[in-house]
Amino acid sequence: MSVSTAVVLAAGEGTRLRPLTRNRPKPMLPAANRPILEYVFDALIDAGVSRIVVVVGYKRDRVQDHFGPTYRDVTLTYVTQEKQLGSGHALLQARSAVDGPVLVVNGDRVIDRNSVAAVTDRFEADPDTPALAVLERPDASQYGAVDIRDGKLVSIVEKPDSDEYRMINGGIYAFPEDVFGAIEATPRTEGELALTDTISRMVEREAVRGVTTEGMWVDATYPWDLLAVAREVLARGRVVQSERGEGVWVDESARVHDDATLQAPAVVGPDCEVAAGAVVGPDAALGGNVTVGPNATVQNSVLDADTRVDAGSTLIDTVTGQDVDLGAGTVVPGGPADVQVNTQVFEDRRLGAVLADRATARGNVSFSPGTLVGPSATLHAGVHASGQIAEGAEVMR
Repeated sequence: MSVSTAVVLAAGEGTRLRPLTRNRPKPMLPAANRPILEYVFDALIDAGVSRIVVVVGYKRDRVQDHFGPTYRDVTLTYVTQEKQLGSGHALLQARSAVDGPVLVVNGDRVIDRNSVAAVTDRFEADPDTPALAVLERPDASQYGAVDIRDGKLVSIVEKPDSDEYRMINGGIYAFPEDVFGAIEATPRTEGELALTDTISRMVEREAVRGVTTEGMWVDATYPWDLLAVAREVLARGRVVQSERGEGVWVDESARVHDDATLQAPAVVGPDCEVAAGAVVGPDAALGGNVTVGPNATVQNSVLDADTRVDAGSTLIDTVTGQDVDLGAGTVVPGGPADVQVNTQVFEDRRLGAVLADRATARGNVSFSPGTLVGPSATLHAGVHASGQIAEGAEVMR
């Protein structure tokens, strides 16, 4: 394929996913039991990309330390966006690392090979004409909507104010090399340089192809979306662990007691331990080195690496960060709930609780649906937690 280099935009924080993004960027949050960014890299490599340039910024060490210089024998070149000044500005940081036409993808959405290949195939048929992926979504008003006619992009509507749109911008682009000059010539809006503004200017001067794809495309905007992302990943079987039974994947290094129950769909990551009497699933994803103690229940939940769930605990609709410790008898009864994110309240969301990195519950702690617990917070024995609990807070009875 002629487009051999891809630029992955992975510099953003994801403020609406706090407190989970307090210590790492959105692309490193878990989609089931692997970081979102791994799925992006897999999609690119499976589509034939031989070199990947990664634009990092917020908490960039979390990306670079995790992946290092290569991924699946493909070279990763890192460039830094020191200040998050828009997607166009982010792409400009990769200019010196790119030679020739370039594939550009957002690094914070789960995609697959089919979507990438559809865009590159269309671009290679007419390499002077930019192309972008478009998808049909009933909730287009939440994303950047697009107007497509006869395969050509007519307009991008960043913030639709009606429900008439059904097609969205999939965040997968193929550009000729002169895209960098086009970005530089684009006026900034409120100090930011958006790639979509450059594309809108391209539409005024030349054709831009819209490539309709039905490939996998899953986005997490808010904490509860990570539960939906995991369900989609598990439903499609997009995991790297071996399938032990229909809809149940277990890493060969994991230890699952003969008296434990795994209910499909569920995935158990490397070095996990699931004790006797424990029930994991349905719709449960365990990251690396997760421990689920005796007679504990984990359902419709995403437990990130190094989480420990002690005996007799019940977790439903729960998302944990890394190195979370939940003592014996912890109870998260699940949603629905009204959840406050920053200053906005979202009604009737399916979320039991979110516990960010290194949060601790000492034992017999219970949670109201929709509770958000900040990093390194400690909930002492017998506490009932609700609402938002600040980073580093100690809550006692």
